[in-house]
Amino acid sequence: MKRLTTLLSTLVGLMSTNVFAEYGLNMTEGVTSISRDIYDLHMLIFWICVAIAVLVFGAMFYSVFAHRKSKGAVAAQFHESTKAELLWTVIPIIILVLMAIPASRVLIDLEDTSKADMTIKITGHQWKWQYDYPTEGISFISNLAQSSKDSVNDDSNKPENYLLEVDKHLVLPVDTSIRFLITSNDVIHNWWVPDFGVKQDANPGFINDAWAQIDEIGTYRGQCAELCGKDHGFMPIVVDVVSKADYAKWVTNQQAIAKAAADSANKTWSKSELMAQGESVYNTNCASCHKKDGSGMPPIFPAMKASPVANGAPADHIGLVLHGKGGMPTFKMLGDADLAAVITYERNAFGNTGSVVQPSDVKSAR
Repeated sequence: MKRLTTLLSTLVGLMSTNVFAEYGLNMTEGVTSISRDIYDLHMLIFWICVAIAVLVFGAMFYSVFAHRKSKGAVAAQFHESTKAELLWTVIPIIILVLMAIPASRVLIDLEDTSKADMTIKITGHQWKWQYDYPTEGISFISNLAQSSKDSVNDDSNKPENYLLEVDKHLVLPVDTSIRFLITSNDVIHNWWVPDFGVKQDANPGFINDAWAQIDEIGTYRGQCAELCGKDHGFMPIVVDVVSKADYAKWVTNQQAIAKAAADSANKTWSKSELMAQGESVYNTNCASCHKKDGSGMPPIFPAMKASPVANGAPADHIGLVLHGKGGMPTFKMLGDADLAAVITYERNAFGNTGSVVQPSDVKSAR
């Protein structure tokens, strides 16, 4: 009796709301209509499977208990029962058809991007995300935040949202149907934000699409969900969903920044300006492979210190950064000023004695 009481108390505890509030194994309900549809479909199919399991195992356990040999039960002898064959064939077919109806409705809605109000192009790189707003004329690269990079080998000083924070957030307006065009510049990546119900492969040479209409203002995080190389775990996704008024202000600000960047690519920079900008670009894009001190990780990622490339002809250095080689990806997605700055930094830091490279040199080499 005591054991039965303990068991019942445990079951009541498991059924309490507080316990389920801490139970994190279920799907995320999300903040978009499509994510909620996926969640509802998941729960519907789950409870259908639970009902089937209860009926099947209930009948099985009852049969084992009620018709056991110790009670003198004798097994029935029959062969090729047409009725039994029809029952266990037709009933599952009916169940599958009934399950297919809501599933097909959700799948069709999942693929229908025809009603989108705006489009975002997402490009995966090793190991960062590039976001383009075609209509607004905005484009930027989103990298793992420097605070996370600096803490990779320091367990005593992990920042908030370690490995889940980036330097530039994707910004989207609330209550707006958004079409995502997802592709890759090198290997297969996967853009996944659980709260949006969006998880789509980024394949090189192909464009996959998805959509979402986000109903709640807030910050939402995701990750690359496809093993894509050495720094696969270091390319998170952070999305800020803001009001339409705040989004319009952000667009205006980003367009001004883009214009300033374009103007800066047409001027002649001093060496000190290039070195200061280049160090920041290097730490963001190059240090994960070539190290902050330029020592590299030979033989895969050579050292920048005393590098024959950094101390050689500027044209060769520019061509390598623009087009990549071997394990090094292309960095064409960066602007001319940023590329000139980082190349100049690599050619003059770590004891190197290379020359200065101007944005006009990079522009001519593209």
